Amino acid sequence: MKKLFLAIALLIASTSIIQAQTMDKAIGIRITNGAELSFQNPLGSSTRAEVDFGIYSNNSVLLTGIHQWVFGLQEGLNWYAGLGPQVGLWDKLDHNGKHFALGVAGQVGIEYNFSIPVQVSLDYRPGFTIIPSGHNYNSLRALALGIRYRF
Repeated sequence: MKKLFLAIALLIASTSIIQAQTMDKAIGIRITNGAELSFQNPLGSSTRAEVDFGIYSNNSVLLTGIHQWVFGLQEGLNWYAGLGPQVGLWDKLDHNGKHFALGVAGQVGIEYNFSIPVQVSLDYRPGFTIIPSGHNYNSLRALALGIRYRF
């Protein structure tokens, strides 16, 4: 009974908080162990798609699409979580050229939308490769700082 009450209370609280976020399109960069060009597009009042194209320090390139759920904390301050596919090319340790990679990534982060059309975010996005297996990254390399222009 306590779990049911807690679940209902969280549902009511989250629906009242959801109204506070800024859901604009945004374009910018994410800085991690490389750099990503990042684009966000709202899908509804509390969800959006984020598409990132990155070039990383290990000579790999990656295209990531994340479906995010956004929750307002305070005016301009949101947290978000999401999940989506990744596809790219990476350098194998044997240096025999680029190899195809397919995987999935999860993401959790916090963002601040200034009164001017600028957004700053800090997020954690671990990735898990499906093809080839065994090349997952879920360490501090998955931390990123994002700076985007909202329009």
